[in-house]
Amino acid sequence: MNISNNNNLNIFDLPNEILFIIIKKLNLADVIYSLVDVNERFLQLLFDPFYIQNLNITLMTMKSFYQRTFSIHEQVLSNICKNILPKIHDQVKQLTIEQHSMKRILTHNYSQLYSLSLVNFKEEILFRYLADYTTLPTLLIRQITHLTVDIQSDEIPKLFSEFSSDIFLLILSLCRRLIKLNFCQVFSYRNSFISTCNLPTTSCRRSTLIELKINVATFNDCLFLLDGRFDSLSKLTINVKKIKCELKKKKNEIKLSKLKYFSLASINLTSDFDKYIIPLLHRMINLEELILFLTVIRTDSTFIDGTELYDQVLVHMSQLNKFIFSINTNVLIENNEIDIPSNEHIQDSFIGREYGQVGSYVHFEPKKPTNQNIDFEEAKAVVKSHIYSLPYQFESFLHLNNSFQGGMFVNVRHLTMTDSFPFEHEFFKTISDCFPFIKNLTICNLEPQKNKQHSSTLISFPHLNLLNLIDAHDDYAEQFLVDTNIHLPCLLDLCITYESLEVVTNNFTNDATRPYCSKLKGLHMHKPFVRPKHFDEYFCLLLHVEI
Repeated sequence: MNISNNNNLNIFDLPNEILFIIIKKLNLADVIYSLVDVNERFLQLLFDPFYIQNLNITLMTMKSFYQRTFSIHEQVLSNICKNILPKIHDQVKQLTIEQHSMKRILTHNYSQLYSLSLVNFKEEILFRYLADYTTLPTLLIRQITHLTVDIQSDEIPKLFSEFSSDIFLLILSLCRRLIKLNFCQVFSYRNSFISTCNLPTTSCRRSTLIELKINVATFNDCLFLLDGRFDSLSKLTINVKKIKCELKKKKNEIKLSKLKYFSLASINLTSDFDKYIIPLLHRMINLEELILFLTVIRTDSTFIDGTELYDQVLVHMSQLNKFIFSINTNVLIENNEIDIPSNEHIQDSFIGREYGQVGSYVHFEPKKPTNQNIDFEEAKAVVKSHIYSLPYQFESFLHLNNSFQGGMFVNVRHLTMTDSFPFEHEFFKTISDCFPFIKNLTICNLEPQKNKQHSSTLISFPHLNLLNLIDAHDDYAEQFLVDTNIHLPCLLDLCITYESLEVVTNNFTNDATRPYCSKLKGLHMHKPFVRPKHFDEYFCLLLHVEI
């Protein structure tokens, strides 16, 4: 490369190795469309077999946090279908497509294709493609060993319709070579779950499936997947909406000897840790890696600590070499007599048992929080503990309170803060430092702030897209929506009660909150309302209002 005159350098002066690194960082569809006709050198780089074997013909654009498009521009798509795919289709091994372009993309014969990702499909459209459209089923029957399915959903957690259960069953019946399936665990902001326990008992027998990722509605759905029909399964990653058996089933004690990796996560409270989860784990006699993300509620004054995890779980898993966990324990107190463990006691319970580094904290609330759905009405207090392996591996951090011990959590994108004591301004500075990349923040705190004399230090949440203040005092709306308090350059969506919004904006006339409100794309309210004067002017970029 000629470096005698740096002022005349351009992209053509870079060596192929550097250009290839740059191109691999960009969206493939845009790169192909933009550079294919530049010159012969770029053409050779773009059509390099190691580059085009993984073809992603989608481009995600965020309109708001929950509204995202994955289609590429029509002109780009036409160029790719007409001029590019005829030249490279027989070299593509991995393909990612979305529903609007699928018919045009799949007109070619992808003879080497083994991995297919179907992104952002509506339930009914995907079902129709699987049932009636010959090209996709043929691919699934003959070639596909790795399949990823992403189905559209909104911000309200819900159970998918029967379409999704039928889609899941169709895929399992069609894919005769399938070894790896990701069913609706593609994007963490999706909130929908599938029911599997009502599928035919004869389905999936002698399945070739080795690895499965899936979101299910109940713990019974989890048990269904582990009742022996997936007899080759060695890796299961499962998110459960409710860990609660709703159907009576014969107790299954069959050992899961082939299962090597198990990940169980649920964002909802469960009181059935000992009744359902522990017996299931005892069946996994050859497990090598275990991941648990749970919130457990108890009334027996015991906390899940290192000693209990070792005695109840680890001692039964002789092959385990990796254990990652984040476990919240909420102990409900019906009288005032309880020995509250110190954080030092919790930490000591992990010493000498090869856990590695563990973070923890303990929090006492003298009364039941009014903004949580707890089934025990007589509780006079709640003692909470949170234990988690370090470095923290999960994208979510739940139920953080004022007893939080600090640390660095670079993987966290979704944070919930819950307490019956107020969160003060300086505490949010700690949060912004410890969670530098959060995109989704929920605050559940109905107590007013006591210290409203904010320091001159501007707190920044540079990546925050969604702020949820539905269960928060008006003070937190003022804390976040006044741009002199907190810097939110990427805020797109706000969840808030109409009453709080009216107060903090002074009936939509407050100039201090106007900068952030004027940039919002989505507003999510708790009940219907009539738009008052100045509302549309105040939220001038608003794309949708959800009730």
